[in-house]
Amino acid sequence: MKRRAKQHGAFRLEKNKEEAIMNFGEVLEELKQGNCVARKGWNGKGIFIKLKKGESLSTPNNRFNEVMTHDFIYIDTTGLRTNNPNAPMDRVPWLASQTDMLADDWVVVE
Repeated sequence: MKRRAKQHGAFRLEKNKEEAIMNFGEVLEELKQGNCVARKGWNGKGIFIKLKKGESLSTPNNRFNEVMTHDFIYIDTTGLRTNNPNAPMDRVPWLASQTDMLADDWVVVE
């Protein structure tokens, strides 16, 4: 069962709108539906994870060497809100830590 929260860090919510707080199992389902998710407990605001669907090796435009054939989760830090000019602003493959997998503070973000 999803619980509700009033706000999430730097992500804006409509006035009086609530958001679901989820566990990691629920997060995986949201990722499979194409949604972006983040942890309220992450220090960096404006970052999220998303599922990238695998592609066929017969992808057009001669991209054979660039194609990932299996789904994978990546973290997007391009929207990171920080005063640190050296902070990474990237999209890279992501692996969940045990802390992330056991956390109950996940939310869907847009």
